[in-house]
Amino acid sequence: MTSIAVPPSAPEHTGSRLTRVLGAATAVSWVVWLTYGLVLSPADVVQSESVRLFYLHVPLALSAYLGFTVTLVGSILVLRKNSAFWDQMAGAGAEVGLVLAGLVLVTGALWGRPTWGTYWVWDPRITATTLLFLVYLGYLVVRRLDLDAEVRARRAAVFGIVAFINVPITRYSVQIWNSLHQEATLSLTDTEMDGSQLTSFALGAIAMALFTTWLIIHRFRVGWLEYELDRSGLESAILERRGERTATEVV
Repeated sequence: MTSIAVPPSAPEHTGSRLTRVLGAATAVSWVVWLTYGLVLSPADVVQSESVRLFYLHVPLALSAYLGFTVTLVGSILVLRKNSAFWDQMAGAGAEVGLVLAGLVLVTGALWGRPTWGTYWVWDPRITATTLLFLVYLGYLVVRRLDLDAEVRARRAAVFGIVAFINVPITRYSVQIWNSLHQEATLSLTDTEMDGSQLTSFALGAIAMALFTTWLIIHRFRVGWLEYELDRSGLESAILERRGERTATEVV
């Protein structure tokens, strides 16, 4: 059985000192967040215990936007620098962001049942989030097209830039259209949350952002290993072909 050679420049795993420190910080932040948000903070006067879904739902949405922002930045740099590094980074951001966006829809449905009496309505925010999920799913499909690697990366980059238009539309959909979904409870000038709710939300936002960053870094490194492996295989095939041609000429 023939084994596939790993390029000498490729690491043996996706971990590093940075990811280990980031992973430890993520674990600690999650313990603090879940302890405070699920146990120590009181129930809401109106929403009762279901308010605890807010501490998960909104940080998930913000972290999904973070992942898609990474895709936007990476896509711009792909077009400017023709960079394989940023192509892999853009893909990593989209994959992580897509998973988080899916979890936003799930937790939103679970939160909607006790709040609205149903898991799903065609509310502008829910519809916009669903379209956002589908658009980035399409972006990942483009990244898998059977094309030349450089052509595929540039097409995906254009798609990734255009797709980001849906992020602010989703974020401000409640203000743009009439919506059952509550408006933003936190802004730079005012907040409707009391001290314990604000603390729970802040802890959740920090913990989820750390977790998202950790995931994106690991997914990028997996993608980079795949890229290095493909490039190594292509170079080996070219060298082998040249060797066959030289041998034929000698004969």
